[in-house]
Amino acid sequence: MIKNIEHKGRLFGLIVSGSFNEPGIHFFTDQTLSQQLAFMRHPEGKEIQAHVHKPVRREVLYTQEVIVLRKGKLRVDFYDDEQNYLESHVLDAGDVILLVEGGHGFKVLEEVEMFEIKQGPFLPEQDKIRFNGKPDEGILLQE
Repeated sequence: MIKNIEHKGRLFGLIVSGSFNEPGIHFFTDQTLSQQLAFMRHPEGKEIQAHVHKPVRREVLYTQEVIVLRKGKLRVDFYDDEQNYLESHVLDAGDVILLVEGGHGFKVLEEVEMFEIKQGPFLPEQDKIRFNGKPDEGILLQE
């Protein structure tokens, strides 16, 4: 239900299956990441106290992304910082992935609808280095 994609002791991504549904609040990330990912399931009538978030200065060095796959199938290919291919995973409708470190690419296997959530402002020319990914015949698909 929860998969950590790791390489040489570093977390590259975290996949939460769309079937995850445990009651309560479950944080999948620790406090060191600049993007936090949690699942919440509460019974009818539960109240979450009203609140505002205080301004807190944070330093963010890398853009971390969350993809929520609403429909379809999406292959995610992982790369290290030197653009070396590592492995691939397939996301199904309902799955969520947090992309933490390294590089990544995507291949749409079935028409997708998805949300992408990341820190802003997004600066395409400063935030990304584009490169040619691994050809399909070299893909190492993980379960």
